[in-house]
Amino acid sequence: MPGKAKVPAIRFKGYTDAWEQRELGDVADQTCGGGTPRTSVDEFWNGDIPWIQSSDLTDGKVFGVIPNKMISISGLKNSATKLVPANSIAIITRVGVGKLAFMPFAYATSQDFLSLCKLNIDPWFGVYSCYKKLQSELHAVQGTSIKGITKDELLEKDISVPSIIEQEQIGQFFKNLDNLIILHQRKLLKLKNVKKAMLEKMFPKNGNNVPEIRFAGFTDAWEQRKLGELCDVYDGTHQTPNYQSSGIMFLSVENINSLKSEKYISNEDFTKDFNSFPEKGDVLMTRIGDIGTANVVESNEPIAYYVSLALLKKKSLDPYFLKESISSETVKNDLWKRTLHIAFPRKINKNEISEVLVPYPEKREEQEHMGMFFKNLDNLITLHQRKYEKLQNLKKACLEKMFV
Repeated sequence: MPGKAKVPAIRFKGYTDAWEQRELGDVADQTCGGGTPRTSVDEFWNGDIPWIQSSDLTDGKVFGVIPNKMISISGLKNSATKLVPANSIAIITRVGVGKLAFMPFAYATSQDFLSLCKLNIDPWFGVYSCYKKLQSELHAVQGTSIKGITKDELLEKDISVPSIIEQEQIGQFFKNLDNLIILHQRKLLKLKNVKKAMLEKMFPKNGNNVPEIRFAGFTDAWEQRKLGELCDVYDGTHQTPNYQSSGIMFLSVENINSLKSEKYISNEDFTKDFNSFPEKGDVLMTRIGDIGTANVVESNEPIAYYVSLALLKKKSLDPYFLKESISSETVKNDLWKRTLHIAFPRKINKNEISEVLVPYPEKREEQEHMGMFFKNLDNLITLHQRKYEKLQNLKKACLEKMFV
């Protein structure tokens, strides 16, 4: 029998009634399983019915599923799967248990799913409530390497349900929030693709001495020299640091994107171990584990760094141009060829870094134009990355506070 449950920590204004506790089996008038026809029979496929596999679902993404396969009527008849009505909730019960999606169209599934059909609660509230419930209980799911949950176990799970009007408001809130998350995710992906394309077009490909795309006014052929001729190459301390609660910030490979760390060494150790250290306008590059991720030092504060990073001391090249040249196809390929792949973790020796060939325009002005272009593009990517992460954290917090 349904019983009264506690109220959530955060509610829309005007709602005070306690939520009711109900089993998942009671919020849907029908359930639908899945099955796979014989994959070798072509006539079972290439139909017009979306066929959902566990790989089509992304953790945390509860709508907007795009199926990779379409099944035919013959395929339905020759498998255990059935046509699932639109506005159902597809829940993975085998590999990838805990993932689920609201399906606004009719579909069929593999045997990895159980679908809740003909819902008697608001469907958007239902999918987020189920997601919250399953995520909170993942640790209790039975199984070893492949975790799973039976149909009966799933349908016996309890969720708490408010009035239908409050359900609709909560469901719409999370639907809109997810739409906003997807919007920023797409913008972020688009910007990353723009940068990838520009790296391919704005740096010469192997065998060429001019790029496909240039800023107006620049026509001279590019030069090519060894990295060790364009900057001085150092690596960090090989000693295990004696960390302190304050002092000189200490960077390692995991800090390359932000060049920020909460680890410090003493001023005495810094003076003793670092004759050469990063200064504003220098470039740091990963050389152990991750190979060839670079960033420009923008601070005048003294910085210590570990052997997993290489320091490229500025000479003639614009630092932001140098950072992006390391991400270009030509330089990446040369770094990769010189990397010790038999080492664990893999690494590139300091002397090999100095031998890497770097193409560059001789005119400093063209270097600066390119460096600023990519710096601004990186700032835009970072802005959308932060917005995306902030919205994801907001969703996580609201799932905790707006459901019982």
